[in-house]
Amino acid sequence: MTLERPIAPDPYELLPTVSSFDLTSDDVHNGEPMDARYAHGSTGGENVSPQLAWSGFPAGTKSFVVTCFDPDAPTGSGFWHWVLVDVPASTTSLPTGVQEADLGGAFSVRNDYGDTGYGGAAPPPGDRPHRYVFAVHAVDVDTLDVGPDASPAYVGFNLAFHTLARAVIRPTYQIKE
Repeated sequence: MTLERPIAPDPYELLPTVSSFDLTSDDVHNGEPMDARYAHGSTGGENVSPQLAWSGFPAGTKSFVVTCFDPDAPTGSGFWHWVLVDVPASTTSLPTGVQEADLGGAFSVRNDYGDTGYGGAAPPPGDRPHRYVFAVHAVDVDTLDVGPDASPAYVGFNLAFHTLARAVIRPTYQIKE
């Protein structure tokens, strides 16, 4: 059963424009379906975060924030799958299944599953393909000054004042009935 509702806007089209840089992945690709490996365990997936690599960010970058958001979730507010904060500026890639302990002080706030770390795709079975907006935000401060109990919305609020540039890749995922 496909849920009949309008397509949600891309969240970054609603924010003030910032410059962009390059974001690539060996695992996920713009507009293409993700492998089930990157889906949530509740759907039979492995709940593994994809590899991401970025370059061409502004010289004044002091840290990064990595996020994954599903604007197509049937919630009225989308669904945050990952919010990784305070990634050191010296980090320009994340391996598949990254472990936060390897990232020099970076940490995740709770996603909308109520867990920390990456929470894979899990759209309703039979719904249209959902977009998973992976974004790397180049930030002008070493730390975003939020704690692990911050909500994704609060992180986003702080990003509004500290994002120098943003790189985005938008794979999709669908569970057929």
